[in-house]
Amino acid sequence: MIPGSPALRQMPLWQTELARAITDPAELLAVLNLGPDWLPAARTAARAFPLRVPRGYVARMRPRDPGDPLLRQVLPLAEECLPAEGFGPDPVGDLAAMAAPGVLHKYRGRVLLTATGACAVHCRFCFRRHFPYDQAVASANRWRGALEHIAADDTITEVVLSGGDPLTLSDRRLCELAHVLQAIPHVRRLRVHTRLPIVLPERVDAELLEWLGGTRLQSVVVVHANHANEVDAGVRAALARLKGVGVVLLNQSVLLRGVNDRVETLADLSEALFAAGVVPYYLHMLDRVAGAAHFEVAESRARALMSELSARLPGYLVPRLVREVPGAPAKVPVP
Repeated sequence: MIPGSPALRQMPLWQTELARAITDPAELLAVLNLGPDWLPAARTAARAFPLRVPRGYVARMRPRDPGDPLLRQVLPLAEECLPAEGFGPDPVGDLAAMAAPGVLHKYRGRVLLTATGACAVHCRFCFRRHFPYDQAVASANRWRGALEHIAADDTITEVVLSGGDPLTLSDRRLCELAHVLQAIPHVRRLRVHTRLPIVLPERVDAELLEWLGGTRLQSVVVVHANHANEVDAGVRAALARLKGVGVVLLNQSVLLRGVNDRVETLADLSEALFAAGVVPYYLHMLDRVAGAAHFEVAESRARALMSELSARLPGYLVPRLVREVPGAPAKVPVP
């Protein structure tokens, strides 16, 4: 669709910005005044896992700095194409946990719906970068089976919307889904895992707030920020709007080499999140997905960082260091 066309202007602002996302590595490098040396590898890696990043997120990056921590999260690199022992396409055992199309039932009391395969940003460390969404998404025509599974199991008290990113779906579709879920008596909470309030804060608009704040279900939004530079004025305003309708806000990060593997960086992130009304909840060890080995931080280094962080911050600002182990009954703490 051509930017500025009548059809594009009729979209909500967030959809317009989503449609304008940068998908060409050459354009990303040009916008940031980075030289052409990065382009061949970026194009090669993007053929396996395409580039996508909103322009507003790019605007928070430092020009002419290939080591910028936001850029490192989205720029395709040659390292993605190198084989790495122990890294594979399904690092957390999602496919084995699929109880119905689009339903992952790993843990007692809660299920995860992969509502869409679409994202606003393609993080290069994404643990679902190889996920077969065409077979495993609870899209509108498949929600029936997913909802039947949830309704039939009265131990399920919480439904987690994931993807992809569920907030790439329209508010009409999300409102319909929430309406059906709240009619299931044993479901108490709706948890939304999303990167959009961080990378595309325009998504938190009146329509989203209306259905998310209007359901009888307790609403929890888990955002995903990895660096304090991601939390700018627009993000803080979006998070405040969510809190204003009674949403509980948590953050989960991934420990990433070259992005946030310094105690000062992690402390700044926790401070920025809490100032914005978000509880720093989880810090994940990298899920060992093929193409992301260059982001891995050694467990010994992770433990040392957490020890330093605990000595620097009050306990409520220190996230729990965890990893996901296929088949485990919950996230596994890293002691």
